[in-house]
Amino acid sequence: MRTAIIGAGTVIYQDEGVGVYAAKYLEENYTFLDDVTLVDGGVLGFLLMTYYQEYDKVIIIDTITMDDEVGSIYNLPSEELLGLGSYKQTAHEVEIVEMLEICSLLERMADVNIIGIVPKDIESVNVGLSDAIRAKFESLIDATLAEIDKSGIKYKKNLDRVTLDEIIEKYANPQSEFKNGDQASN
Repeated sequence: MRTAIIGAGTVIYQDEGVGVYAAKYLEENYTFLDDVTLVDGGVLGFLLMTYYQEYDKVIIIDTITMDDEVGSIYNLPSEELLGLGSYKQTAHEVEIVEMLEICSLLERMADVNIIGIVPKDIESVNVGLSDAIRAKFESLIDATLAEIDKSGIKYKKNLDRVTLDEIIEKYANPQSEFKNGDQASN
């Protein structure tokens, strides 16, 4: 079974980056023993179709705009998500649902689940997470691992751990592969 775990969102808009951070956290802290692709989804748009059609299972980690308490976590199969007209609030939420709608008309589509967390702030321009979402981050990871377990995907925890703060720091201050103006030689 081919599985894609996609962290959706935009890291420059505070809590909207939580999905991207979560996918990176899983990549850094777990070794998947089955055929699993971890994706920094950012805002994939039409590229989501590739994952929906070429993979057997797709897990999208994202914020979810719901009238609920900040930090509430949902695990929604694609069929339920398609029935939530109120879900499509942000640009990437619209893209996720539109690609699901298109792919649902095709002959093959992956089993898709959205692991979503209700954000506190998706408007402030800031790389990082609000305290409320930071406090619920491990619960988001646990919900994602529960869906991974339910799907029968095998993995193990890495001995060396990378913290959420270290992951956020990498996104806030990306390092170029070229140091001091040097370029790789061909």
